[in-house]
Amino acid sequence: MKELEIISALVQKDIGVEVRQEANEQELLNAIVNRVTWMLRCDKDLLMSYLYRLDVLEHKINAALMPGNPLSAEEALGLLIFERQKERMETKKKYKTEPIKGWEF
Repeated sequence: MKELEIISALVQKDIGVEVRQEANEQELLNAIVNRVTWMLRCDKDLLMSYLYRLDVLEHKINAALMPGNPLSAEEALGLLIFERQKERMETKKKYKTEPIKGWEF
């Protein structure tokens, strides 16, 4: 599975973003930003819950929401989510463990 497909699957599972399987990085980022935009308008608590569960650092969230940020809040938070998913994917690859025999369900 390609890296972008893995990130896409993580984003779909974690925050409910749906993108076509062959989406490129920009399309995936746009889909994330669209989802963040909706959550900022309709359910900020849900967005903050997602950011917390994804372990996006608080100081990065605060910086993304600062008035002087050249990106909009939606774009900045979307980029943070995308970057965090990339970090998670790299960590999973680095610390991949083999399944324990006899523990299959």
